[in-house]
Amino acid sequence: MNLSKHLPSEKSQQTLDALKQAVTKALKKKKQLGQYAVIWENGKPVLIGEDAPQTPSCRESKTT
Repeated sequence: MNLSKHLPSEKSQQTLDALKQAVTKALKKKKQLGQYAVIWENGKPVLIGEDAPQTPSCRESKTT
């Protein structure tokens, strides 16, 4: 992966901000609806939410 130490362009920053806002909104809605979500943490998928199933591939789960 090529990680640049340069700041993103204005358009790239706007896109990143929009994506972050959309993900935050989606996770908030899932929480309000009582649905679990799958996120990526420390190189592994993690199920979050009170109703998150316990699966062998995603042994870690968190309640939010």
